[in-house]
Amino acid sequence: MAYQQPKILSKPPEYSVAKNVGLISDTHIPVRARVLPKKVFEVFEKVDFIVHAGDLVQLSVIDELEQLAPVLAVYGNMDGPEIRERLPKINSVKVFDWKIGVMHDPGALFGMGKMREIVKHNGFDVLVYGHTHNSSVKWEGKTLFINPGSPTNPIPPFIMKPTVALLKITKEKIVPEIIQI
Repeated sequence: MAYQQPKILSKPPEYSVAKNVGLISDTHIPVRARVLPKKVFEVFEKVDFIVHAGDLVQLSVIDELEQLAPVLAVYGNMDGPEIRERLPKINSVKVFDWKIGVMHDPGALFGMGKMREIVKHNGFDVLVYGHTHNSSVKWEGKTLFINPGSPTNPIPPFIMKPTVALLKITKEKIVPEIIQI
């Protein structure tokens, strides 16, 4: 048997590594709830990153969530001057080659028109938003529009349940999941 030279790879093989991103909005602490529900911490226990889509009401919400993972947040319409001075109206983060944008109120109550403009203008692959307190997942082509709902104040409360969301992201795809808490 002849000796065979081992095959040398020009570059290491690529494996699909997933990143998990927690999505949360409309916490309204301490106005609509005194504290974040414990279930939020259970759901976000193993996330790599957290996106908060505004209406924190108290900055301490970010401090609490940062015990789990880094937090990207924007201010919402119910956030006062202290929060508006510290957080932007719109923000984004890149995970692999996906650009994830976040804005509290992109006009969802008035249809998809303004939301599509925001996505196009900013080159977002995903738009995370809040304001309605209702969870929603909507795909338009390869663009994802997602609202994690509210973990403390779903509207209407007799129909909707408190929710957060997760994004499982690989180089190839994004898988959204709404989670009742």
